[in-house]
Amino acid sequence: MAHGKPFDEESSGKYVPLRDEDDPRLEMFNRPLPCFGCGIGWFSLLLGFVCPLLWYYAAILYFCNYYQKDPRERGGLAASATAALICTVAIIIFVLVMYV
Repeated sequence: MAHGKPFDEESSGKYVPLRDEDDPRLEMFNRPLPCFGCGIGWFSLLLGFVCPLLWYYAAILYFCNYYQKDPRERGGLAASATAALICTVAIIIFVLVMYV
C-alpha cells in the first residue's frame, strides 16, 4: 500500500493480506466466517425457524463464550440465544394454556 497504490505490482490485482505489526491477532479475521460466510450464530438463527433446536445449540455456544475465538460471531449467537428464550417462553405459555 505504499505510494497510494491499492495493491502491489506483483500481486496483479489480487487481494493482499493485511498485516498489522502492532497487533498480529488481527490477521485471524482475514479468513471468512464458517457456514457460507455468515457465521454459526446467524446460520443457526435462520435455520432455527425450521429446526428450533439449532437456536439452543447457538445459545449454548453463546453462554460458553465461543465468540472469544472470533468476536464477529457474537451478534449472531446472541440473536439465536434470544430466539431460544422467546421459543421457550412461548412453549411454556402454550403448555400452561392447554393443561391449566
